Amino acid sequence: MPEVLVCDPIADEGLEILKRATNVTVKTGLKEAELVQEAPKYDALMVRSQTKITRPVIEATHKLQVVGRAGVGVDNIDLPAATERGIIVVNSPAGNTVAVAELTLGMMLALVRRLVPASSSMTQGEWKRSQFTGNQLYGKTLGVIGTGRIGTEVIKRAHSFGMKVLGYDPFLTTARATQLNIEATTTEEILRRSDFITLHVPLTKENKHLINADAIAMMRDGAYIINCSRGGIVDEQALYEALTAGKLGGAGLDVYENEPPKDSPLLQLDNVVLTPHLGASTEEAQVEVAVDVAQQIVDVFSGRPPQSAVNLPPLPAETREFIGPFLPLMEKLGRLQAQVADGRIESVTLSYCGELNDYDTSALTRVFLKGLLQPSFDQVVTYVNAPILAEQRGVAVTETKCHKSEDYANLIETRVTRNDDSHQRVRQVDGTIFNERDPHIVGIQGLRVDVIPQGTLLIIPNTDKPGMIGSVGTILGSAGVNIVGMQVGRRNVGERAVMVISLEEPAPPEVLKQLDAQPDLFGARQVDLR
Repeated sequence: MPEVLVCDPIADEGLEILKRATNVTVKTGLKEAELVQEAPKYDALMVRSQTKITRPVIEATHKLQVVGRAGVGVDNIDLPAATERGIIVVNSPAGNTVAVAELTLGMMLALVRRLVPASSSMTQGEWKRSQFTGNQLYGKTLGVIGTGRIGTEVIKRAHSFGMKVLGYDPFLTTARATQLNIEATTTEEILRRSDFITLHVPLTKENKHLINADAIAMMRDGAYIINCSRGGIVDEQALYEALTAGKLGGAGLDVYENEPPKDSPLLQLDNVVLTPHLGASTEEAQVEVAVDVAQQIVDVFSGRPPQSAVNLPPLPAETREFIGPFLPLMEKLGRLQAQVADGRIESVTLSYCGELNDYDTSALTRVFLKGLLQPSFDQVVTYVNAPILAEQRGVAVTETKCHKSEDYANLIETRVTRNDDSHQRVRQVDGTIFNERDPHIVGIQGLRVDVIPQGTLLIIPNTDKPGMIGSVGTILGSAGVNIVGMQVGRRNVGERAVMVISLEEPAPPEVLKQLDAQPDLFGARQVDLR
């Protein structure tokens, strides 16, 4: 029977599943050096968040097949090292969904009914009914920023309270919004129109301090903010100032920029509800993640595919040699497409032309989706789960083939359709590889370019007329932004063209605003492919 080492405490229900199919050893609190000695004895490791499965641990093993994480985040597991060794990593992305959704609604109720100060008053022997008059959730507007698994569960519960729900998510399609019975709109509209705003988004560079002083200024007076997602999405100093000034009615936080938030001024306020990162801390959630991951470990040993593998599986031998060099290109094309346009993604169409027509290109499609989706998810998006995540968000994904390309031995055309509430926009970016291994972007919106997808790129649609390149160069030069290279795609003078500029380092936001203000430049986009 396979040998399984359980490195952190997990629910008994999960252990029982493992014991029926494997030999289980429980050893908790092991440090890296101890794991390096222990891990080679086992076919599987199961952890929660405490134990770190590092590269030295993985490289010390010789028969390890699977690492199970009883929870969502896998930042304590070296995924690249596991993938290189062919080790499957599984997690339980849905295990805490209901727990976090319920905590979110609990915070909303506690805030509007002033349950925390009322309870504190009672324990001091007081009876001050008139001082704790609250409000109802019924009839109020809830703005949900992030409509993934947890956001969806919050929406379902909000409807039961008779709330009107607005939603924003980069991947919330019109059809999905109709299915959820919500109004799909923008983040700015949610800020302006909502009585309550709840956040269910990952902490990324783009979402850092998503709720800042400017965002709070847009909000209704007396509105409430709930954050049970990730610390750092809310600027806590700006939140404190808004709460003390009376701009906001209250806030509920389960996560913080620094945990624990020992010196936070929020701790002194009575119009906040603060909990110590309890989102997944229910008995039911702990049982669910343990059972889920234990069953997946058993599935791996039984030859069945696990439900939530998070790392890249090896390519089939018959396609690896030919398809392999295109994988880096596809991830870069996906990452670029994620950054060049706003609005909700409705569909993805990938056209494979040339010799690619004769191969199974599903692996390339998965890698493109990985690059496209990752910026909007806090969980690891991989070759394995990217199609599932796209399907869950209602994004239609289509592959087409053609026998040849006029200009290249192989050409991949990527089209992403987005809806920005007024009309659909299609962004097309094309790529190929040169010298059998070097990725190149060779087309943007049907205009020919030749750009190596690396570093920081500045993409600027413009009118093709004299002086355009000079004005852009002057703005960048005046700001001390060094240009590494430039490509211009055009057809005829006076028509739409595109500049693609490689930068030594990213341009500051004020430079992008200055570019946007120039006539005949149409929305500069800075793309990070580092």
